Amino acid sequence: MPEPQDSDAAARLRLRAERRLQRLARTVKATSAAPGVLDNERLLHELQVHQIELEMQNEDLRTSRAQVEAALKRYTELYDFSPLAYFTLDRIGTVLQTNLAGAKLLGVERTRLGHTRLGAFLAAQDLPALNAFLDEVFGSRPASARELRLAGDHEPPRFVSIEATLAPDALSCNAVVTDISAAKVANARLQLAASVFSHAREGIVIIDPAGRILDVNAAFTHITGYQRDEVVGRAPSLLNSGRQGAAFYAEMEKTLARDGQWSGEIWRRRKSGEEYLEATTISTVRGVDGHTVNYVALFTDITKVKAQQQQLEHIAHYDPLTNLPNRVLLADRLQHAMIQCQRRGRALAVAYLDLDGFKEVNDRHGHSVGDDLLVTLANRMKLALREGDTLARIGGDEFVAVLVDLAHLQDSTPVLARLLQAASAPVSIAGAALQVSASIGVTIYPEDVSDAEQLLRHADQAMYQAKQAGRNRYHVFDIHQDVEQQSRHENIARIRLALTQQEFVLYYQPKINKRTGGVIGLEALIRWQHPERGLLLPAAFLPTIEGHPLTVEIGEWVVNTALAQMSAWHASGADMAVSVNIDAYQLQKADFVTRLAAMLAAHPELEHRHLELEVLETSALENMGQVSDIMQACHALGVRFALDDFGTGYSSLTYLKHLPADLLKIDQSFVSGMLEDADDRAIVEGVIGLVRAFRREVIAEGVETSAHGELLLKLGCELAQGYGIARPMPAAEVPAWVMHWKQKWAGLPRPILPRSMPLDTPV
Repeated sequence: MPEPQDSDAAARLRLRAERRLQRLARTVKATSAAPGVLDNERLLHELQVHQIELEMQNEDLRTSRAQVEAALKRYTELYDFSPLAYFTLDRIGTVLQTNLAGAKLLGVERTRLGHTRLGAFLAAQDLPALNAFLDEVFGSRPASARELRLAGDHEPPRFVSIEATLAPDALSCNAVVTDISAAKVANARLQLAASVFSHAREGIVIIDPAGRILDVNAAFTHITGYQRDEVVGRAPSLLNSGRQGAAFYAEMEKTLARDGQWSGEIWRRRKSGEEYLEATTISTVRGVDGHTVNYVALFTDITKVKAQQQQLEHIAHYDPLTNLPNRVLLADRLQHAMIQCQRRGRALAVAYLDLDGFKEVNDRHGHSVGDDLLVTLANRMKLALREGDTLARIGGDEFVAVLVDLAHLQDSTPVLARLLQAASAPVSIAGAALQVSASIGVTIYPEDVSDAEQLLRHADQAMYQAKQAGRNRYHVFDIHQDVEQQSRHENIARIRLALTQQEFVLYYQPKINKRTGGVIGLEALIRWQHPERGLLLPAAFLPTIEGHPLTVEIGEWVVNTALAQMSAWHASGADMAVSVNIDAYQLQKADFVTRLAAMLAAHPELEHRHLELEVLETSALENMGQVSDIMQACHALGVRFALDDFGTGYSSLTYLKHLPADLLKIDQSFVSGMLEDADDRAIVEGVIGLVRAFRREVIAEGVETSAHGELLLKLGCELAQGYGIARPMPAAEVPAWVMHWKQKWAGLPRPILPRSMPLDTPV
């Protein structure tokens, strides 16, 4: 460490003292040659004076030394406690001396730094840079500052900058090492900010406190069409479209002043004159003194997004075919209309409209014609309403009209009449003259004190009553006569809950061949294991859902459950043929065959011929040709069909002729009475004869006794089922029953009968 300049003063004081002593020595020598009192006195005096001068000089020396020590202390403190890291390095980078900041920068104690190379604290890849730097310094060449990385797993990495000057002795150099890590991070952030500004897809505008544009980015130019030099120094109002007035911008400035930020949507105008909608956020940038430095506005062109959003909202609230409000918008408008009724003391009517005969038109002429018919009728019915009324399509051929601002029920009568007229007027589409009608159910609010959803349900119930009364009419809901309908809806809801909670089970009733004794299959029969009422037979709940979509759900559950059970029996080595009952409503669904194929595909291990579908002969099969086609398609899958309760309907021969059923089931009402009633016996015998003539199979239901079985065999009916054979049983009991039956049959004498009937395939 270099000596401080105060040491020169001490040297001068020592020099003066030495000269005074030399003069005194010469005086003493001269007086010793001529002794005398006077000379002694003079000598003594000079000695005293010299002593005083020496004391004064000693005081000066002490003062100078104290000053030197103080200066040295200040210099040492300045060196040691400087925030900059100082290093004295030799030619190979050995640390000869450093201050506290240097030791702290390297992360070691200063006392342990002796003769340690600076390179030991640097990243290995930066050692060549350090050596090149030292070569420049000690080679007396201009050495520019170097950036070096410190060793260690720092995140982010720590960077230092080193600068140095060669010492006068040229044996060392004095270096200043500065930690520039924070500066590097700050610079990276600045570069990132600049990159974001330049490459952001959002337009960015920087505005001064006076409202003049300071800078814009490339996205601004892309969106607005203005170049940077065209807008810098100008007010952002050059983009105003004129759609928002002065009050809008005054409120914006007020919000900015209060909150320091404003967000919203603004209509702007591009350089081309085209208007566009932008989503904008403006933020106030303040200095340390709290005063506004500038404003930063970020904006995005949302014109297309807004259009798409409006389109999605339209799709979400309007029927895509008729462009009428859908169920969602209907609920909102109905709720609003009910609130207005309460405020004004008026009434409203909810009219639930279902087209009569539309399904036949759709099936006969195709969906395209059906859609055109719906659009035409929707437009007609909309014209039949008054201003302020709402007509919505809620699905298929169902519409709902909300008639508002009624003083009395009678005020709705003319509108309802116009709706009926609009729905029933002939329509010509694609050269075809089409005509349907409408059944309308009406309920009046607030006479019917219900919520919006309940009002729709009540109107729906009234619509069904209009259909039952003959169609092409309206029926007004009577809250006092609603007990039965209410009970039906509650029962349907409870049945749906039972399906969800897996309360339904299947029981299986064996079917046998009385001649061979073989078990030819099982009929799957649904039961409801009701938690309070116990095991319920189908008659207790299936009539409730007749014609309801829930019929399809339960029907598919039966098929899926039966197939799963057949798979379980197959896995245990027993291939059981199973028949299930299919409701006509489910059978006539357009996607019946597709859904059945999917259910069968889920069980590839099963032979499809082991599944038989039973259709009630008394079912309302509306379209014989369509049903025949469906059955043929199911035959193509390998599935068999049976006509259940044959002979009880009015179209038995028609069904037998046109429907490709493999098996006919003689109704148990004829079988049970044939022993006593000659007519019943004649019917049974006639059915068996018809079956032979049409080359079908036949099975008798309701076989209660062995006498019934023997007579059926004599008449030529070999297949039978009934309580006399076995009652329906859970799936778990079937294998044991089959084994017991086979054992029992093996011990009985075999009847000798003609083998004129088709042979079964025993399971």
